[in-house]
Amino acid sequence: MAKDTLDILAQDEHLIQSFADLNALKQQGARTVISRAKGAYVYDSDGNELIDGIGGLWCVNIGHGNDEMIEAISNQLKTLDYYSTFYNFTHPAAAALADKIAQLAPGHLNAVYFGNSGSVANDSAIRMLHHYNIRKGKPEKKLVLSRHGAYHGSTHLAMAMTTPGYSEGWHAASELVHHLRSPHYWREGGDMTEAEFLDALIDDLTQSIERIGAENICAFIAEPIQGAGGVVTAPAGYHKRAWQVCQANDIKYVADEVVTAFGRLGHFFASEDVFDMVPDVITTAKGLTSGYQPLSATIVSDDIHEVISGPDGMFLHGMTYSGHPAAAAAGLTNIAIMEREEIPKRVQTTGKQFENNLRGLTDIEMVGEVRGSHFMMGVEFVKDRDTKEGHPAEVQVGLKVARACQKRGLIARQLGNVLILSPTLIMDEPMIDRIEAILRDAITEVAAGL
Repeated sequence: MAKDTLDILAQDEHLIQSFADLNALKQQGARTVISRAKGAYVYDSDGNELIDGIGGLWCVNIGHGNDEMIEAISNQLKTLDYYSTFYNFTHPAAAALADKIAQLAPGHLNAVYFGNSGSVANDSAIRMLHHYNIRKGKPEKKLVLSRHGAYHGSTHLAMAMTTPGYSEGWHAASELVHHLRSPHYWREGGDMTEAEFLDALIDDLTQSIERIGAENICAFIAEPIQGAGGVVTAPAGYHKRAWQVCQANDIKYVADEVVTAFGRLGHFFASEDVFDMVPDVITTAKGLTSGYQPLSATIVSDDIHEVISGPDGMFLHGMTYSGHPAAAAAGLTNIAIMEREEIPKRVQTTGKQFENNLRGLTDIEMVGEVRGSHFMMGVEFVKDRDTKEGHPAEVQVGLKVARACQKRGLIARQLGNVLILSPTLIMDEPMIDRIEAILRDAITEVAAGL
């Protein structure tokens, strides 16, 4: 395996990167080689130390290079490297992790289906609800309500549930999905108060159900905080009211906690503890293993499980690596570390410090809004703060700020005019202060050059 940066990049010409301008990556200096990692830091192939400000990709919650995790995965591979959970088979690691997740999940969510990504978790949720409704004699009840600004994955169905902008130039199962209004008050609220905007969002949901017909809708899917759609937090009370509307119309509520679960907002699951409602389905991935192994979970209610596990039926859904022993061992160890070190509880303090530090960046004229919660934050840059006019796409403001951050030792994720921060959950106060200082210097430098 190559170690020299030029040799690695030569080999990398055969790799198709995800969510990238593949043509731009052909240019010299466009790619960064991350060669090792430890704790809250990663190191590029030239030896530069970088704060991992995006936590791998919303996922390395306990930090990189945790010896306990590595040992648990290795020991599992020595004992049972692989066996499927198809047919009548199970194994100790998958069984134990399913049991632990059921203990942590809120309310009546006690049955767990394992996949290997958030996209698969969300696809699985809809497939399971389709199967559920067919078994209940309601095969027409199959449409899905999603929202503009949502991100639910990049498989064919998950992409259809994702905000339409991500589907440009691609096909998706769009005939199954109806998109509701974006819950972004700062951008979409106009002259309304936040309370009036909340009412408008719920009216949009209600009217959409009336127009489409509740008898045709199987689910409403929503992230507690929209992630790759720009880190958008809906008005306070939105999720509980939307859940109540769904309950009244026999529509299952799917909470996409692929990002928000396992400590990012200060709790193992955010739906009940933060947003005061218990959905019918929770999907999760990323922080479930802190990225050490690919694993996702679709957690369903007792009601759903009772129907799909009833007599005279087959559950014809499965992935080769569902509940992979090494991935399940990683999930169990990850949760044990989080519980022992009280990481979610610590995030309730450190995450708020991070959030408050970043919110202070609004004293820079180019910063239009800082939004999000705890270790899930977005900074949006504007050309004119009064009108909220954004910079033209060709200016690439977010990319320029991200590069200025990396030059100073911080990896941040650009998304158009938005910079996203989702660092590891082991950040301490000096690291948090350093991130804010780097961001301030980088934004100021870019603003001066526009």
